[in-house]
Amino acid sequence: MADVARLAGVSTATVSHVLNGTRAVRDDTRRAVLGAVREVGYLPNAAARSLATSRTATLGLALSAISNPYLGELLHAVESEAAAAGHMLLLADPHDDPAYEGTAVARLITRVDGVLLAPSADAAGTLAALDGRRVPTVLVDRLLGDGHDEIGVENTAPVAGLVTHLAAAGHRRIAFVAGASGLTTTEERLAGYRLGLRQAGLTWSSVVDGHSESEPARAAVRDLLTGPHPPSALVTGNNAMTIGAMLAAHDENLTVPGDVALVAFDDFPWADAFRPRLTVVAQPFAEIGRQAVRMLLARMAEPAEPPRTVRLPGRFVHRESCGCVPG
Repeated sequence: MADVARLAGVSTATVSHVLNGTRAVRDDTRRAVLGAVREVGYLPNAAARSLATSRTATLGLALSAISNPYLGELLHAVESEAAAAGHMLLLADPHDDPAYEGTAVARLITRVDGVLLAPSADAAGTLAALDGRRVPTVLVDRLLGDGHDEIGVENTAPVAGLVTHLAAAGHRRIAFVAGASGLTTTEERLAGYRLGLRQAGLTWSSVVDGHSESEPARAAVRDLLTGPHPPSALVTGNNAMTIGAMLAAHDENLTVPGDVALVAFDDFPWADAFRPRLTVVAQPFAEIGRQAVRMLLARMAEPAEPPRTVRLPGRFVHRESCGCVPG
């Protein structure tokens, strides 16, 4: 920094003001400082800066679905929004294991200014640790309503809409492939399935556990399709289980939608390339990611503000797997 100041003919304080934006500086002075920065190859020492300011300019994202390629849009939006605000992003995958979640988040706490967390089925210990350290936190996707800032999608009404859509097409045996137990998203989407049955006046119901993953869903749907009372239509609770359901139908030489109709919660890039193309409720992943970062930055700036819960609407995408003509 002293080398930059000497080369630019200014004080080290002026260099600091230019680099940190802490005070207005004349344009010619700013150009001289930035030119000197380029010439000497100066890079601020992030570790030293964090010691001086108690800030790391880094945000943490703890999300068990980091390995899920369908959530790339969410990750990209979070990273882009953080970068635009001058922050780096550290990622952790808690594997939906409450014990490991606590370990992963504990490691993040020492390196970041705030945390975005998709909580596990039992995140009480993790949240207590974040609150105890007064770490600004925003819950993403899985909303708890427990006094933290949180953002996710509407789950119940869109799933009910998928059920009534199938009922309107004539289906009377509509089954639901549920996600991992204990997750709020699973509970809300299951509630939507039951709400849709009531709205359609249907009494037949069947729920199988797909554990939010492709292979468990494949096995559960195969058993369902080969059982004594197979459904004529399926609603799947997330994109991974949708693939499992499609594979199960293929395993049994059944066609979609000819032998069994299929609709799904979650869109993904390949849904329009499937044959048949998949009818889904699409989550606004990019907007969730952008707003989550903005909420976290706002919480960091104003820690005493009341917590906010934001629910974004899903979008019904009518294609072919439901068995009726789009439009």
